[in-house]
Amino acid sequence: MLAYLVRRMGYGFLVVLGVLLFLYALFFLVTKPDDIARRALGEKAMPAVIAQWKVNHGYDRPLYPKPGHLADNLLVDHFRRMLTFDFGRSDADDSPILARIERGAGPSLRLTMPVFFLGLVLGTTIALAVALFRETYIDRAGVILSVLGLSLPSLIYIIGGQFLIAKLLKWAPVSGFDPDPRVIARFYTLPIAVGVLAGLGSQVRFYRTVFIEEIHRDYVRTAWAKGAGEARVMIAHVLRNALVPILTDVVIEIPFLFTGALLTEAFFGIPGLGSLTVDAIFANDFSVLRTMVYIGSLLFILGQVLTDVGYTLVDPRIRLG
Repeated sequence: MLAYLVRRMGYGFLVVLGVLLFLYALFFLVTKPDDIARRALGEKAMPAVIAQWKVNHGYDRPLYPKPGHLADNLLVDHFRRMLTFDFGRSDADDSPILARIERGAGPSLRLTMPVFFLGLVLGTTIALAVALFRETYIDRAGVILSVLGLSLPSLIYIIGGQFLIAKLLKWAPVSGFDPDPRVIARFYTLPIAVGVLAGLGSQVRFYRTVFIEEIHRDYVRTAWAKGAGEARVMIAHVLRNALVPILTDVVIEIPFLFTGALLTEAFFGIPGLGSLTVDAIFANDFSVLRTMVYIGSLLFILGQVLTDVGYTLVDPRIRLG
């Protein structure tokens, strides 16, 4: 397994280099440093002001290595900064990007982690119950509600939750944030509930399909023929053997645990990484956007490696070579 992990990490590093090259082309070739400066200062900014802004933010150097400037250019500096996690400063307010990420990671994780685990437990449990009562009214109602739930955009859940729970029933604040441990739960309850509900439809629909497929396999029919109970078969056999596709689906969500929930954080006023990304979009803060895309790519690549390792834990038939 060690040789496989080393090889897989090597492939992952090549993918990271490709991502960095794509980000450089996107943020420095498609969007020129002059365009970045104008978006930060305004279209009517004087050429001298733009030139000084580029000097202050390091955008005045050549785009490519040139004779005598093999290291002092934007391409080499881009790769060096990203690979060493020296993300520099924001184009909008000149604040250290790494410090802003560290401040936003906590609020984001306090939102995304409960949404992730609660959604996984509820989605799996409901899907197992629906699959158990397959081809009945319970199954049909579960499918209809799941399709209806996944058809609605997240914005509907957010606005609906704020209107019903916060404005009409007044069970939670409409938005806002207070890090005080005594009251912080009040500001997270509604966003977590909205996040779980918004993702429940797609989870139940997918997990039900996986469970139904497993139910029709020979080993399940054999277990029932031997007199095993419904609950034992569903949990010990169906759920256990369906963990591979479930694990694949779960890994896709890993990057979003750390990069935050953009719409949820923006609408509920949570100062996490999702809000940081949204603010960077509105402020044309290209340095922050470049950093957040890079971090998301790293987490996705790491998640793929962890998925391969997880396959061997949930399915003994899989061997990494």
